[in-house]
Amino acid sequence: MSLGRLDSWRQQYYSTSGVVVGYAVCSSLLAIINKYAITKFNYPGLLTALQYLTSALGVYILGKIGFLHHDPFTIPIAKKFFPAALVFYLAIFTNTNLLRHANVDTFIVFRSLTPLLVALADTAFRAQPCPSNLTFLSLLLILASAVGYVATDSAFTLTAYSWAFAYLITITTEMVYIKHMVMNLGLNTWGFVFYNNLLSLMMAPFFWFLTGENVQVLAAVRSGIFDPAAFYAVSLSCLFGLLISFFGFAARRAVSATAFTVTGVVNKFLTVAINVLIWDKHASPVGLVCLLFTIAGGVLYQQSVTGPGSAPVQPKQLDIENNKGGSIGGGDDDLAGESDGMGKLISR
Repeated sequence: MSLGRLDSWRQQYYSTSGVVVGYAVCSSLLAIINKYAITKFNYPGLLTALQYLTSALGVYILGKIGFLHHDPFTIPIAKKFFPAALVFYLAIFTNTNLLRHANVDTFIVFRSLTPLLVALADTAFRAQPCPSNLTFLSLLLILASAVGYVATDSAFTLTAYSWAFAYLITITTEMVYIKHMVMNLGLNTWGFVFYNNLLSLMMAPFFWFLTGENVQVLAAVRSGIFDPAAFYAVSLSCLFGLLISFFGFAARRAVSATAFTVTGVVNKFLTVAINVLIWDKHASPVGLVCLLFTIAGGVLYQQSVTGPGSAPVQPKQLDIENNKGGSIGGGDDDLAGESDGMGKLISR
């Protein structure tokens, strides 16, 4: 191998490694950072609005300096995109309140339940064939593990699980219907991120008044209390929300789909491990075992729907689904066969 080719290989290796490590760090930490942020800054509507602002402004500025390209904002496209942005906002809204009232483990369990509902919805409404035996087994494992987690959750509250089921419904709706509609608009990945976050930012004030959060925020402003910990937590949450979009987008292009999926699985285990180590806001030992089985069921499901004969998913769809902008729940590289990132930047 010539010296020039060796240098080129090394440069590509370190570049790819850096992207994958960056994605792994952001993905595994984002849900925990957001849980910490909502704990210190108990204004979910304002927190998500700040995330939308950071992501939309970040994409706009990076587009202006030529670092990336996004579709320009136009009223006709915005009108067509609005239903998708509304469901996106509701998914993030329920996600935020779930993290507000429950621990990160509960979020992961319910996020991992989405393949089950998506499979049922595909079969019922989109005339898709019934799942194979292996797929059915993996979905059954996910369901049984989730039931086991709920049954052993000592921190069970009606409020937390109401938000969990609301999140499950909205994220499933997003997967089954909204992505299909958005794909027909012809937006590129960063255009998708830009529209999603900008329209969500426009909707945020309506929900502030609807939930009465504006009164709470004004009362806090009048009190003049400034909490440095809350400021740093919110800033970190917004920063990671933008970074997960960039690294998720770059990692998809740098590695194979299989390697990306494996990275996503490792990220989930890292999230669970870090969450257990840093504080007491996690499930019981039995609940953690059920959680790990839920993740294992997701891995099995991924294998069952991406066999040798499976048709590859279009790269553009993979990019769009994995980079949505500002997800408080984390960059959802979630195992669901949908190659999704709700987030992640939801996508959160």
